[in-house]
This record gives sequence, structure tokens and C-alpha cells, in this order.
Amino acid sequence: MREIVTIQVGNYANFIGSHFWNFQDELLGLAEIPESDQVFKNHSLDMDVLYRTGETQQGLLTYTPRMVSVNFQGSLGSVSSRGSLYYQIPAKRLDAMAWKGRVTTHASEPLKRNLFLQSLNEEEQESVSKANDLDNVNNNSQAEIQDKDIVECLESDVQYWTDFSKVHYHPQSLYELSGLWTDIQDFDNYGLGKEAFCGHQHGEEIDDRLRFFIEECDHIQGIQCVVDDSGGFSGVSAMFLESIADEYPNVPVLLYNARNPSLHMDSKGRKQVISRNLHDAVSFSRLSELCKLIIPVGLPSLSGSRASQYLCIKDEKPYHSSAVYASAMHSFSLPFRMKQSGPSAESICTSGALDMYGMVQMLEGQMRQNMVAILDVAMPTPSLSVDRAQQSFLGNLQPLIPDIAEDVEDFHAVETMNIHGAVTSGNRRASISEIKDAVEAAYDNSVTQRPKFSHLSASTCPLPIPLPFPLIFGNMVGQHGELLETPISGSPSRGSLEVHSIPMATRLRSSTAVLPFLESKLGNLRRFGIERGALGAPLLQSWGFGKDEVEDMGEVLSKMVTTLKPHLEYSSDSD
Repeated sequence: MREIVTIQVGNYANFIGSHFWNFQDELLGLAEIPESDQVFKNHSLDMDVLYRTGETQQGLLTYTPRMVSVNFQGSLGSVSSRGSLYYQIPAKRLDAMAWKGRVTTHASEPLKRNLFLQSLNEEEQESVSKANDLDNVNNNSQAEIQDKDIVECLESDVQYWTDFSKVHYHPQSLYELSGLWTDIQDFDNYGLGKEAFCGHQHGEEIDDRLRFFIEECDHIQGIQCVVDDSGGFSGVSAMFLESIADEYPNVPVLLYNARNPSLHMDSKGRKQVISRNLHDAVSFSRLSELCKLIIPVGLPSLSGSRASQYLCIKDEKPYHSSAVYASAMHSFSLPFRMKQSGPSAESICTSGALDMYGMVQMLEGQMRQNMVAILDVAMPTPSLSVDRAQQSFLGNLQPLIPDIAEDVEDFHAVETMNIHGAVTSGNRRASISEIKDAVEAAYDNSVTQRPKFSHLSASTCPLPIPLPFPLIFGNMVGQHGELLETPISGSPSRGSLEVHSIPMATRLRSSTAVLPFLESKLGNLRRFGIERGALGAPLLQSWGFGKDEVEDMGEVLSKMVTTLKPHLEYSSDSD
């Protein structure tokens, strides 16, 4: 087994992680339900890649994500940082006090569980008590009403990422940064995150939590890290990743730096624009030095993008946009946990298994020394029928970051594509061979240039839609994610009660199409931070960066650009 450890740093990163683990939990649950679709019973995915087995103090077996979450203090809502599987550690009493004056204690009321978390607790109690069949029958109608109420409750009021999480976490997983509260203002730049991390000496404890999960792995294949890089958490992440690079130099780190689209909705003055542009350049430069492959994720307006043509996204809701990014993350990472059938055997459920190291070498290795990858998604992907093959896989795959060039000629492009749960004519679930044929036909019939090298992974298992998934599907999406000929009347948005699963396609590519994105970062750093008289130079100094450090960051970005555009000479020195 080749294990993966997951790291989630920052509030939005944990929103993405919450959806991601809900998908995994749904796969585990569907595999055990007798009446569920056979495709979920025989998905040929090794869930031990992401999960660990354990045991409570009472001797009960547990199965929890191999994950470390870092966030503000108070960011867990009504959920305890110790999780719900183990006894709480009682708070230490301070019996000896030097203060002789009057002592006043201010205690806040604990947050109440929302309807969804209450239902989870009730289900667990019912499973323990093993209610009789008659009771189950009598509760069927109530359960349907409850599910509808739960969906409406979550749609109207999600404040914390734990509000919609259906997963049990290990006590070592959830870490809150003491001294940083969820209502903290202006935690909006790399410098603040670095200062907060170092000033409160969080590093040692976070490192210990990661070490707990890594040291029990038999053969770790890598670390997948999701970072909310829109503010101070990029600085927190960089400090964390520095220690990982020192302690585990041979473990590849795959980094998703995510951006909440709601951040782009507020109008800002010139000073705030300069600060934001500098932060983005600094964050991207520093984080890229601490991983093997970096995948930017975050559109300024997900709702207005072509990636959401079949969706109804509200950009102001992190609960919505994070569901899309988590779906793409789940889809893209499936090859890392596909069971190997052997050199001569081919599974009828999966094809193209790939570990993290192999994928990194493919995209960032000898063929092209580019570590910035573009993540494209088709959600849901249309039918594989021959007459729509080109549209299905090439026209509907849309990037999840801005400033991506279209229709570029790149003779050295490299990509890896994953398609799962696809349907073909008559809304019949496509076989592995049909998926391969459809992709080949799509490239043969397309004017788009075929990449120099392409790897295809495929699975018959679609993306399961768990109950707490948001109402983001449009009225052209059917129960199993099929695209309908005519829209369904009624509500324009649909959720888990109407859509039970969807076919997905994702593509990760190394291409010169990412150049505008990189050039924007480099240009902003040079203009606002490096050039003589740059308006942002004092701001960078206040973040703790000297002139030499800023120029080094410029060289990092410049190298990224020249890797893809070697005939141009970029320099961070400009007077």
C-alpha cells in the first residue's frame, strides 16, 4: 500500500477538505449498503491510501482520514478539536494563583449543532440501539422530510466547514492556531501569517501531528496539501512546508493553492489592490519553492465561468464554490488509489493507475521542467456518444484558474486526464474501453493540437453526491448526472435529493497556456515591489522581507516564465 497524507491549511482549504472527505465517506457507506449500485460496491479503489485504522479506549475499531487540518481558533463550530470518537481530555485546573484580587469568569454558551449534525448524532445512536424493523418502517417518511429540512438548513446557514462534515476525525487531525480567532480582522497577507506562526511557536506541535500520521505509513507515496493562499495562511503554510522539506526531503508534496471567489466581490482602493497583488506574487513564489508540483485553484467568478455551465453557483458562498474544487480534487486524485491488477491483468473497473511520484515526474520531470499545472474540469461531463465526443472531453474541460491562454500551440505539452462514471448513448454507463475509444476519437476529430504526451486514467465509478452537498446543479442535470434534452421544471438548482451521482472528467496539464498567469505574478512583483520607487516596497518591508529576498522571489517567478518561454530573457532587476 502507498499511503497519502493530506494537509489542509486555512478556512477555505478546510471547506474544500470537508467536501472531499464527504465524498470518501459516501463511497465507504455505499459499498456497505446491500441495495446500492454495484459500481459503488466494486469500485476497485484502495481507501486505505487515504485512511488509517485505529482503536478507541473502549476497543472499538476506527477508520479515520490520514489528515492534518490547521485553522483559526474557534473555526470548528460545534465540533471538538478532539473529534467525537475519543474521550475528551479535561482542562487543567489552575489551583495555585498569584493574583489575590477578585476573579471573574466569562463563559460563552457552546454552539448548538445544526440540523445536519443533530441527524448524524441520532443516526449513530440508532445504529447502536439497533432499532427494530417496525420502527424503521415508521420512520421512513420522517427521514425523507428530515433530509429535505437538512438540505434547506445547510443551504441557508453554513458558517463553519464542520457544519456539513459527515466524517469522524482522529484527535491528532484538527489543530487550531491559539491566538488567532475566526473573527480576526485583516489577516490578509503572507507577512502576518509568518509572524503569527513563529510568534506563537505552533510549528513543533503541528510537526508532531504530521509525524504521527507519516511514521505509521508503510510506504508513503506523497503529501497532498490544500492551502488557502488568499491571506495570512499562505505564510503559515510556508513555515509548515519548510519543516516538511527538511524532515521528509524524499516525500513529494502536491500543493493546491486555493482561492475563494468571494474575495473578489468587494471593491478595493488602490492601496488594497497593490497589497493584494504583492501578496499573491509573494505567496505563489514562496509556496512553489516548497513543493514538487503546484496547482492553482480559484476563479474570480466561478459562477460566471464556462466551468459552471451546468451549475448554479453563488460565489458569495464558500460552501458552494468549495464543492466544485473538492469534486475536481477527488476526481484528479483517483488514480493514486486505484488498485493495481498486475502487469498482465486489466481491471474492468479502473485503468491507468498512477502514483503521486509518477504523476509529478510526468508533468514536471525530464520532458518539461515546469512545476505549475493547469487543472481543467468538466462537471458533469456530457455523454460519450460518438457525435458528442469532441464536445465532451475537449470543449467542456475548462480551467479552474484565470489568465489561461486559449488555443496555444505547444509542441511540448504534457497532460494526464481522468474520466470516471462516464455515460454513453442511452445514458448507459460506459465501459473502460469505451472511455478510451471516446478520448481517442475526441482528439482525432478535434482541431486542438494533441499533446506531446498524454496519460489516461479511467474508472466506472461516478462521483457520489452525499446528503450535505449544496444545491448547485442546474435543471439540465438528471438523477445520475446525465445531461437532459429539456430542463426540469421547478427550482433552477438541484442537490443531493435530486442528483445522486455525476460523471466527471479532469485534466492536469503542463502547457504554455499558463504563461499569462505566471507573467501577471512576475509583472506585479516587479512593478510594485522591485522597480526603483516601487509603491509596495515599504509594504514588503513591513512583512519582513528585505530587498534581496524580494529579488530572489522575482528570480523564482522569472525562472518559471523562462522555462515555458526560453527564447525570452526575464530578469527581476529593473531600474
